[in-house]
Amino acid sequence: MYADDVFRPAWYLRNAHVQTILASSHFRAWGQNPMRAAARQLVVTTPTGVRLQGFYSPRIDGTPRGLVILLHGWEGSADSTYMQCTGKTLYNRGYDIFRLNFRDHGNSHHLNPGIFYAVLLEEVFQAIQQIARQADQLPVFLAGFSLGGNFVLRIVRQTAQIPIANLRHAVAVSPVLNPAKSTLRADQIFYIRKYFLKKWCQSLAVKQRLFPELYDFSAVMSMRSMEEMTDYLLEKYSDYSSAAEYFSTYALLEDAISSLSVPTTVITAADDPLIPVEDFYNLQLNDQTRLFIHDSGGHNGFIGGINLESWYERKLGNLFDSMS
Repeated sequence: MYADDVFRPAWYLRNAHVQTILASSHFRAWGQNPMRAAARQLVVTTPTGVRLQGFYSPRIDGTPRGLVILLHGWEGSADSTYMQCTGKTLYNRGYDIFRLNFRDHGNSHHLNPGIFYAVLLEEVFQAIQQIARQADQLPVFLAGFSLGGNFVLRIVRQTAQIPIANLRHAVAVSPVLNPAKSTLRADQIFYIRKYFLKKWCQSLAVKQRLFPELYDFSAVMSMRSMEEMTDYLLEKYSDYSSAAEYFSTYALLEDAISSLSVPTTVITAADDPLIPVEDFYNLQLNDQTRLFIHDSGGHNGFIGGINLESWYERKLGNLFDSMS
């Protein structure tokens, strides 16, 4: 095991909830960011007519080492702190960066009448196909965080049937494996429940304002758990008969990723307050997949010291450099 394979935070950052809060804290993204300065907004239209918003930051000083596509977590966006910080680190190491928004995330609610569901893999897959194709002969790398990590693993699984041009390596950080358990855990932790309920309600309010003829979310605005909101929205606006059926559709348990054909790295923490670590121990993996389970790191944190940089930013750079 190499030295950079082990995450060892400073003693004052070992608490899982501190790590989780710092992962998305805005002040970590303060200051100059050349990736953000170089970004231009693009809308990717899939063959089925879905439009997804993204931000492309090309290198302006010579040939890039490759293209890195970043996927955010649920109710995050291309501008989430961990997306900006990771993108900045990789941009400074010589990579073009594409930060993709899922449907109804960031400022993209107007692009599609339908609402976001985590099962909408095909539109994300098709968008990434197009983005990778535009990279021409450059090596392409894919990284996702939390729900974005779940998408990454499902995308890589699908490449066994439908390859993505030049995809060299994929990384899933704190990926959601069992969404039913993670939703229950989120509801049980006050600050996480409050954070997601607020963001979800704000997102639904925007969607209703843009498409008043399609949606009336007034009933969900007073609900006090994500489980309750999920049940209501699925019943009224989907074809799923239950939350259990919905969650099982994108769960990744046991042998779900046992046959990945693209080199993949999975990073998680034993103390993640949202993702049960036992589900990682039960995964069946082949020799294309490496799994790192750290003692600490919280959810999507892995903040090392006083500079508040995340360990995985450097880890991703080292991985991608070795393959570009």
